[in-house]
Amino acid sequence: MRYTAMIMGLLFATLTAVGAAERAQPDFVEFIVHDITKSKAFYGAVFGWTFTDYGPGYASFDDGRVGGGFTTVGTPNPGGPLMVFYAADLEAALAKVKAAGGTIAKPPFAFPGGRRFHFIDPDGYEIAVWSER
Repeated sequence: MRYTAMIMGLLFATLTAVGAAERAQPDFVEFIVHDITKSKAFYGAVFGWTFTDYGPGYASFDDGRVGGGFTTVGTPNPGGPLMVFYAADLEAALAKVKAAGGTIAKPPFAFPGGRRFHFIDPDGYEIAVWSER
């Protein structure tokens, strides 16, 4: 009986891991921007992101949770799905957005799971930032 329980536990753990690996989840976001240098400065100031440049028309970032990039190929088209980024300190993130020149679209508010705010970046994209606190 003990070995059966161990085998069933191992089988369940394996199936759970395989199922988790197959779930689709966002892992990259790309912004079409007017000025990569300006966008890098803004998001670097707000989130502390660092960037890898791939020529004059593309720069990527990876914050450890999601990767992404800025491209000048195309025209910025704000709208579509709302991108929501995590910050451990919501008030500090809010201050950084303001200091970097972002426009607050929705001041901090409570929602199930924490608090968040929305801002408009230099290219007109609405972005949200959330925290448990």
